[in-house]
Amino acid sequence: MSDVATFPAAPAARQTRRSALFPLAVRDVTLRFGETTVLNGASLDLETSGCTMIVGPNGAGKSLFLKLLHGLIQPTSGRIDWGGLPAAQATARQALVFQKPVLLRRSVAANIDFVLKARRQDPARRDALLAHVGLAHKARQPARLLSGGEAQRLALARALATDPEVLFLDEPTASLDPASVLAIETIVNEARAAGTRIVFVTHDMGQARRMADDVVFLHRGRVAEHSPAADFFSGPQSQAAQDYLNGRIVV
Repeated sequence: MSDVATFPAAPAARQTRRSALFPLAVRDVTLRFGETTVLNGASLDLETSGCTMIVGPNGAGKSLFLKLLHGLIQPTSGRIDWGGLPAAQATARQALVFQKPVLLRRSVAANIDFVLKARRQDPARRDALLAHVGLAHKARQPARLLSGGEAQRLALARALATDPEVLFLDEPTASLDPASVLAIETIVNEARAAGTRIVFVTHDMGQARRMADDVVFLHRGRVAEHSPAADFFSGPQSQAAQDYLNGRIVV
């Protein structure tokens, strides 16, 4: 997309700081709502860099797993350890973009201003962030008038305004047109290149193939596979993952 600028490379000091949250260790995490078990003994290890794609059938617990990692909800049992940091400190170094962004009922620019002020960051960053996601020309427009793709790009700009070490994305391109998907993937890839760790839930296997460094396959509330993307797509180890990639519904 021509109006999306190249995201500036992260300085060396920022790259050093970005390692503070890793390695991530998830151990035997279970999540229950009443008598319903949504996640059942999920375990995972993640290293410092790259883009992890979380895939799996509907009901596998992907979005809830993302919220657990981000600290929005707490597990019923098990442990999530972000480099030994207290949970509140770890969450403060992360950002999450939902499938349906919730924007402030203000202008496009004011949505960024709000985050920069809350994080006590330089307000002059706003214009660069909006230019980066191709929304500089809509800075004064009410955010509620943005199209779906534009709203998602604003949500990404708002997340990047927090300078996150980890960016969680919960199906951010679902139901968007191909041009919007490309624009969002470009922004995410540039954030990754600048040192931000990406953890991305998707149902789009084409997108996963384009973007993933490694793939986490959830099945029946467990991490059934975690492997480099090339290995997962060329030869998944579990029958469930083979069925999923072949278009057979897995429950």
